[in-house]
Amino acid sequence: LIFNDNLTINEGGILPYANMISHDTWFSRTLKIFCRENNIPLTKRMPEISKEKKELLLNGTGDKEYAVEGENRWGKDTVIHEPFKGVIEDLRKRYESTESVFFKAQVEKFMRNVVCNECNGARLKKEALSVTIEDKSIVTVSGMPIGKAFDFMNSLGSKVSKREGEISGIILKEIKQRLSFLIDVGLEYLTLSRGAHTLAGGEAQRIRLASQIGSGLTGVLYVLDEPSIGLHQRDNKKLIDTLKKLRDLGNTVLVVEHDEETMREADLIIDFGPGAGENGGEIVAIGTYDEISKNSNSLTGKYLSGTKKINTYKSTIDIASNNYLVIEGASEHNLKNIDVSFPLNKFVVVTGVSGSGKSTLVNDILYHGLMQKSNPFHKQRPGEHTQILGYEKIKNVFLIDQSPIGRTPRSNPATYTGAFTYIRENFAKSKDAKLKGYGPGRFSFNVKGGRCESCQGEGKIKIEMQFLPDVYVTCEVCNGRMYNNEALEVLFNGKNIYDVLSMSVAEALSFFSFSSGLSHKLQTLNDVGLSYIKLGQSAPTLSGGEAQRVKFSTELSKRGANSLYLLDEPTTGLHFADLEKLLLVLRRLVDQGNTVIVIEHNMDVIKNADYIIDLGPEGGEKGGEIVATGTPEEIVKVNKSYTGQFLKKV
Repeated sequence: LIFNDNLTINEGGILPYANMISHDTWFSRTLKIFCRENNIPLTKRMPEISKEKKELLLNGTGDKEYAVEGENRWGKDTVIHEPFKGVIEDLRKRYESTESVFFKAQVEKFMRNVVCNECNGARLKKEALSVTIEDKSIVTVSGMPIGKAFDFMNSLGSKVSKREGEISGIILKEIKQRLSFLIDVGLEYLTLSRGAHTLAGGEAQRIRLASQIGSGLTGVLYVLDEPSIGLHQRDNKKLIDTLKKLRDLGNTVLVVEHDEETMREADLIIDFGPGAGENGGEIVAIGTYDEISKNSNSLTGKYLSGTKKINTYKSTIDIASNNYLVIEGASEHNLKNIDVSFPLNKFVVVTGVSGSGKSTLVNDILYHGLMQKSNPFHKQRPGEHTQILGYEKIKNVFLIDQSPIGRTPRSNPATYTGAFTYIRENFAKSKDAKLKGYGPGRFSFNVKGGRCESCQGEGKIKIEMQFLPDVYVTCEVCNGRMYNNEALEVLFNGKNIYDVLSMSVAEALSFFSFSSGLSHKLQTLNDVGLSYIKLGQSAPTLSGGEAQRVKFSTELSKRGANSLYLLDEPTTGLHFADLEKLLLVLRRLVDQGNTVIVIEHNMDVIKNADYIIDLGPEGGEKGGEIVATGTPEEIVKVNKSYTGQFLKKV
């Protein structure tokens, strides 16, 4: 966590201080004098430094002070006396004193949860652990996957005496009922003791859904946003049956969804469109599945009826036998010490039921393993594995996930993709800007000059609510326009800078059609199905799927070959028509000589793969094995593959 074995201290071998050591500051001087007086070499790689010396670096020398010489802020030579209490104490002090969420996150990279020596991670006293049922303590049962816990509870009924049955009957019934609700929403692989912070968004949503079924409430309106996210087709039927149970209890269930099977089972479909953004917002069709399928005005209906289909785009070049990226001995979490081969310069899809180990393999092991090899400063340790072979064939690695592209109103698609640089340069070339002597910086909302200083270019004022989430209100000085009047008076083809940031990607493509560099960046946003988003749309208002596609378009616009792109469920939030656009973009990347590895449950994506790696056979402890590998045509022939069974249908 703390030391980089590839570097010396002077080169940044102490990771928390990697960016400080090269600067002449009082802290770097103190560190160097501490090392000199304790015979800790600054020019030897970290493995060559003894364990005792590393302990000194970590824990310091208490209150002992070191005379540190240097110039003060007024340029005068001076001497201060400073202790060096060690890296651990320094990080702890900084972590506890800061109020910055960002800085805390940076320090947390050097922290690790360790098992408590007293209870060995059980979290309970010995007295509580001594109480057992069938020789199992509450910790043992809580550590079981939900499916296994249900079987255990089910078996107890026949093992208790009549008196014990009278006492435990109602309790066992309630426990089994709640566990069955979790199984019904496809979560049998989770352990009962799983930390909430480790759950994926779809998992957390389905747990809340299961709790509502158990509540027995009626007359409630339930609103769900894509509950099928992260769910394999095998488990989708269970989820739909659960939604129907809620309906049958006397409730209304409103679901935002792109999944065809969910639409097929719906009592009523409301189809919005006809396009997105400025071209949407109308009800195109309303009715049952059959009625929507027959509606010629509905693009959704055309896909449901089969009038329009998602095409298959396949590579025409065979997989070379010696052109693989290979992970050997993958054993993190539930992976069973497997060897996995990813063909390079291909479109590879990793499939499997929920909890089978897909994200662990691709994100935890492959991504962090490759990043650690290419970047000695990469701080996240990869998941457990023996080695990765063939990594030298990869030029760049990009993990494109659904985390936000920024956390403030100043972060937006234009700034993230680099399109804003071109926009500011065009405004600086305008007649108005030249007359006033304005450069591109005048049109930035991140620096003083053209931005509104009241809100510092955010267009909103943050009101801190103490124990509640912060609230943003529109700035009264600029009325949410982010700039001062001087900047807004400058027009480019009749539009000011705020007008341009208020344009959708599609509108901006037309407006800036003359600029090849800017058009290229805007076109890639359009290609990944984001024609409707505003250039200046604040990052916190983008969904996870939208943020992922903004990142994807940014990497796509860079052009290049021999890069590896890793995507986790990129179809989240995508309509059938947008899905086809995404597939074309992915295929274009592969045709340019890149490798694309996607974790996905969508069968239309899976059928387009050059190569499939199917994990399973189940989730949790019953998963983590390779069920099948090969082309889609080969996978459908593997009877034990759930993915293959559903792939036959498409």
